[in-house]
Amino acid sequence: MRLPELADIQAAHSRIKPFIHQTPVMSSQQLNGLFDCDLFFKCENFQKIGAFKFRGATNAVLSLTAEEKSKGVVTHSSGNHAAALALAARMNGVKANIVMPDNAPVVKKNAVIGYGAEITFCKPTLQAREETTRMIMEKTGATLVHPYDNFNVICGQGTAALELLQEKSDLAIVIAPIGGGGLMSGTSTCVKGINKGIQVIGAEPLNANDAYISFTTGKLTPSVNPLTVADGLLTSLSELTFSIIRRNVDKILTAKEDSIIDCMLLVWERMKIIIEPSSATVLAIIKENPDVFRGKKIGLIISGGNVDFRKLPF
Repeated sequence: MRLPELADIQAAHSRIKPFIHQTPVMSSQQLNGLFDCDLFFKCENFQKIGAFKFRGATNAVLSLTAEEKSKGVVTHSSGNHAAALALAARMNGVKANIVMPDNAPVVKKNAVIGYGAEITFCKPTLQAREETTRMIMEKTGATLVHPYDNFNVICGQGTAALELLQEKSDLAIVIAPIGGGGLMSGTSTCVKGINKGIQVIGAEPLNANDAYISFTTGKLTPSVNPLTVADGLLTSLSELTFSIIRRNVDKILTAKEDSIIDCMLLVWERMKIIIEPSSATVLAIIKENPDVFRGKKIGLIISGGNVDFRKLPF
């Protein structure tokens, strides 16, 4: 199993640059004062489809052979990856098949349809999602683009950290959220490839702390029915992402639900930008562990801003 290197992320960045937004790095004097450190937010909430996922999906589509492109791509996802792959495929003239659970939110179904993908609905179980995906692959020859257990997806996700460090090279710490581990795998590979002296810290909800448990025990341990407001971080690590995280990440810290919600609201109010709960975990671990971060220059990957305004947690 080949693990990504910095050169792979740099190549991915050159490949996807014409298609993605170079998102801004923002700061807030108010938040710096509140948390007693210098915070630099890499705002992937301003990325196409409203999340970092567009980077990985675009790199995966652009890395296909001509024959693979002709047969299309398939994935199972009810979230940002579904929309990201649908748009990346459409922009490159490739057919996208998306397997979604039949109970997925209407807003997410509409987004995927709007980007021109074909949806196949299934029961809301992992087994049903995987079986339906396999059936489409056998019928159409489509290439599976997994949301995070995919080399090219991981390399694409790492390009957000690459841009962050091009703009702010003197950071002491970089923090990213951890769900399935694709963003953290790409981020940590990039950061350690550029400067081993920068600490890489993962942020995870306490209520979905499988990565924390896996990292501290050294044994891959999936979540069982995690319940957290950070709905983008419900997935467990894969063997691939766990291997990369073990190699490159310095520590993983968890945040309580009330901290995540408080920090989400804080960013909305003070910075006037919309972030989703998963993104707020990076600030929430600073709030809960002030001694670890005091006085440091910190880069935070804001993973996305896709929020259902009818169901806000505050």
